[in-house]
Amino acid sequence: MIPTSARELGLCRCHTCGLLVRYQPSLSCPRCHSPLQMRIPHSLAWSWGLLALATFMLLPANLLPITHFYNKGLLQSDTIFSGIMALYRSKMSGIATIVLTASIIVPIGKILGLGWICWQLQRAKPVRRKRQLIMYRIIDFIGRWSMLDLFVISLMVALVDRGVLLNVRAGPGATAFAGVVVLTMMSARMLDTRLLWDKASR
Repeated sequence: MIPTSARELGLCRCHTCGLLVRYQPSLSCPRCHSPLQMRIPHSLAWSWGLLALATFMLLPANLLPITHFYNKGLLQSDTIFSGIMALYRSKMSGIATIVLTASIIVPIGKILGLGWICWQLQRAKPVRRKRQLIMYRIIDFIGRWSMLDLFVISLMVALVDRGVLLNVRAGPGATAFAGVVVLTMMSARMLDTRLLWDKASR
């Protein structure tokens, strides 16, 4: 059988500098001297664990206030959803749609997408690697922009009334949401996509 992967050819890519070298146990990268590993150890378990934590953090991220601010001398708080509704009521539908997409649709979509990839790798059956790789690349790309909506919410919710911005503070929901973003990014990074080649359908 003709080899179809670098692993079958005995080649290994350094996780640090990307150098392709012939793998030997206990060998370090000749360029950056990092330990060489054919696959990230316990990659799937780490990815599942981080994904479970991100899913758990979704509840406080959406239920707890994401901002506290003073409006006409009164302290007001907004969750992600109430902030989005306030933007819609203030006829800022474009910004509200961006916040809705980045705050609710994208995080849930990332968690579902990563969960689907991990589940496919967990199954005994071979996987169709093309679909999983496309999904992974989309998740990895949009993950770079996931923190943008925190700034949008913090700025725009306080601008609802006559453009007045007074003493805006991040609430506990913002911390929880940042945790969701970081955990999903870490889950995606810990998932070794080369496992798709190991389980690919021939």
